[in-house]
Amino acid sequence: MELLELGAALVVILLAAELFTNSIEWFGHKLNLAEGAVGSVLAAVGTALPETMIPLVAILLAGGMADPSAGHEIGVGAILGAPFMLATLAMFVTGLGVLAYRRRRTTGSRMPVDTNVLGMDIRYFFIAYGIAVGAALVPPDLSVLRYVAVVALIGIYAWYVKAHFQSDTSIDAVDLAPLRFRRVDRLAFRTDPSGAPRLRVVNLQVLVALGMIIGGAFVFVDAVEHLAASAGLDPVLLALIIAPIATELPEKFNSLLWVRQGKDTLAMGNITGAMVFQSCIPTAIGVILAADAWTISSGSLLSFASAGIAFLSTAVIFLPMARRGSLNGRHLLVGGLFYVTYVVLVVARLAGVI
Repeated sequence: MELLELGAALVVILLAAELFTNSIEWFGHKLNLAEGAVGSVLAAVGTALPETMIPLVAILLAGGMADPSAGHEIGVGAILGAPFMLATLAMFVTGLGVLAYRRRRTTGSRMPVDTNVLGMDIRYFFIAYGIAVGAALVPPDLSVLRYVAVVALIGIYAWYVKAHFQSDTSIDAVDLAPLRFRRVDRLAFRTDPSGAPRLRVVNLQVLVALGMIIGGAFVFVDAVEHLAASAGLDPVLLALIIAPIATELPEKFNSLLWVRQGKDTLAMGNITGAMVFQSCIPTAIGVILAADAWTISSGSLLSFASAGIAFLSTAVIFLPMARRGSLNGRHLLVGGLFYVTYVVLVVARLAGVI
């Protein structure tokens, strides 16, 4: 039964990702938004909702558990697992997509991304995630510094969004595929089938796609949790590795769709923008609502090690981009090495080897 749920949820997420990428581009065009704002803010936040809801629910419902600290640990593990997955596995999958589609892409494996957009995303990620991880080192008697960190994280993300929305517009209608829901507006479609859809129809498709993404992700994670429980897997492993894989599916599928279309700034911005969001908003929730678990200790060292891996993978991928002013799909494959390294570390720790 769980395998059927996994398959059905995967199909729903795939369809939703295609609907979402199609509608969010039209949304950005209708509002004259920059490509960076569409990929790094709108698409990133929309597809980050599933992995944001899971730790929030785990933390908020922890009070009703026999061991509330366990709920906090699962929530913190899921919060830390999201940036890790984005910086490693999502990069790797996108790199594979670039190589797989290189024959149909006019630029081959080279990715003509806007390095200014991605560079800004990475700078914000390093600053915000550094503050969030640093908050885990704050001793209990200086807890006021945690509140300062939370205010800083929210402020950083607000400034980040402002910067993207003030960028130059670069979404061109000639690059857009027809809106999938364009026939919903029957009068406009009969009048001009090839014309631009009205904003209300674009909004409808965005909302439907988001609902499918969130619903599909929750069904997928629920099935994964049941399979993990039946296999006797540790909850920490579920929080750090298994659940984030499922909830990061929308970002991966969206990026693959945009890579296939040669829209590399949107593809990469969807990932790097989600990294910024995940390093600001969910971490702020963890710092405040799960303060007992948001601390670096022998018990949480494995969870926070994922943050170190995320920093390393991001640096190895994007520092060369900053120096060369270009990005190649092959460079993204290194994320897979960091992912496998951490998975081996987690399995070794849970097996008592280290």
